[in-house]
Amino acid sequence: MSKIKYNRIKTVLTEADKKNSDLAKYMKVHVITVSNWCTNTNQPSIQDLFKIAKFVNKDVRQLLVSTRPNDKSEN
Repeated sequence: MSKIKYNRIKTVLTEADKKNSDLAKYMKVHVITVSNWCTNTNQPSIQDLFKIAKFVNKDVRQLLVSTRPNDKSEN
């Protein structure tokens, strides 16, 4: 069974040309925490999602996987 993806943090970081370590420093968390968010092993809080969105200069909604299968808004 495949792991359910809830967030697109890794994709958004790549699009913003940022590294996990950059986000970890900005968020003041361990780089392993960011890695866990990027692999969807753990999820950030809503407050942290807003901080991440600010860091990558994106709408917070772009950090989440759409619940609508044909919705292209996550791209």
